[in-house]
Amino acid sequence: MSARFGRRTGGQGRISQWLRGRRPARLEEDAGDGGREAMLLAAAAAGLPIAPAAHPVGYRCSCDRVGCPTPARHPVSFAWQTQSTTDRAQIERWARHQPEANFITATGMTHDVLDVPREAGQEALERLLADGVEVGPVVTTGDGRMLFFTLTRGTPEDEDEWWPCELDCHPETMDEHPGLRWHCRGSYVLLPPSRLPGDLTVEWVRGPEHALPDPLSLLEALTDACGRHAGGETELAAWPHRG
Repeated sequence: MSARFGRRTGGQGRISQWLRGRRPARLEEDAGDGGREAMLLAAAAAGLPIAPAAHPVGYRCSCDRVGCPTPARHPVSFAWQTQSTTDRAQIERWARHQPEANFITATGMTHDVLDVPREAGQEALERLLADGVEVGPVVTTGDGRMLFFTLTRGTPEDEDEWWPCELDCHPETMDEHPGLRWHCRGSYVLLPPSRLPGDLTVEWVRGPEHALPDPLSLLEALTDACGRHAGGETELAAWPHRG
């Protein structure tokens, strides 16, 4: 897996290429037909449960919904939470029988995702790496977001111990969170090598071989960067909020 997505050694060079807007040549090769299945299996092997999603048809969505508000950005099945899996055989079947499909990973099971505007994410990533903070997998999307994969806080043994956060984001509340979005229980994000309308892509900056960090270790840098890019400070006092 490390050979495909980049070992920790030399990873800084590839990250620098991303931050300067150049895609590493190795990932260009991995996005081909054979690389697609390998990338999905690598994500599943890292513990990310995945399920098929819609794909772009020109500037439209492959789903039947007229005027789909999230073209190529949503699961195919309404049962995506129970359908999501890390089972290798099932993922191979999906990948081979649905060659155009994008894939999502359901959050709040084994991992969460901190989702920020790309400019803020780039700034925060540089700061975190410079400070020696362990950063896990990171994805960039062609529609201007950067996704930081972390450990989840959403599956306590005692259901009453789970607490909501005012940053929590669900598919139906995405527009309410233009800055930092915390994808936890009941949400999902697209996985590489998904495609978006207009020839936009979803790609790894740091691959799934990197260990998932505690979200709190990234939160301050991300909220600070979001506040600066939004022209104001994001209040940390709103987190956490117990219901």
